[in-house]
Amino acid sequence: MKKILLISIPLVMVLLLAIFGSDLLGLYRLQSFITTSTSAYLADGGPWPHMTDVCMGCHGVKGNSLHQGYPSLAGQPAPYLETQLHNFASEARRNPNMGPLAMTMSDPQIKSLAEYFAGVTPVANHYFKPDAQLREKGQHLVAAGNCVACHGAQLMGHDQFPRLAGQGYDYLLAQFDEFASGTRSEPTGVMKNLVTGFSPEDREAIATYLASLDPKKN
Repeated sequence: MKKILLISIPLVMVLLLAIFGSDLLGLYRLQSFITTSTSAYLADGGPWPHMTDVCMGCHGVKGNSLHQGYPSLAGQPAPYLETQLHNFASEARRNPNMGPLAMTMSDPQIKSLAEYFAGVTPVANHYFKPDAQLREKGQHLVAAGNCVACHGAQLMGHDQFPRLAGQGYDYLLAQFDEFASGTRSEPTGVMKNLVTGFSPEDREAIATYLASLDPKKN
């Protein structure tokens, strides 16, 4: 009887594998994916939920936005992010989504978020295909405007000056238009003075050039 059992068990196993083999392999792969993803999630900020999870819907995974209208937070200078969140909370800068969200954050949470996204490596804006002529015009205008004086040689930003390289085209253009109209301001007044000297077509060209740049950390 024991001998029959020893022979039959392997046969049953072979039969089960023949019938359910592909399903079992799929389950194994799913389990492996879940385990790997969970480990990566925990390593990126501890147990669920992360404070940064709420940002992902608009600003993309780890702050790398896939939408031209929402800015990428990855690689932005921490002081800039911290200041903007405080501005949203105080309504010094108005946004129907960011205002109420920032109001719920404590100072330590704002600081933690800013430091997190500042430490993430930004990726290129692959979902934007620039017009070649507009891009070239924008490149000349950025050079003429001496944008690197504030935003750095690679336009990656520093301190209170944001990263421009690789940002979403629609977002960049909207910010230029808001500075030009006075809807948005900044302490130095440089941005308003600069963009009001550009025509709407110039602003489109500048946004095109900046959105096409591959952001690289210095």
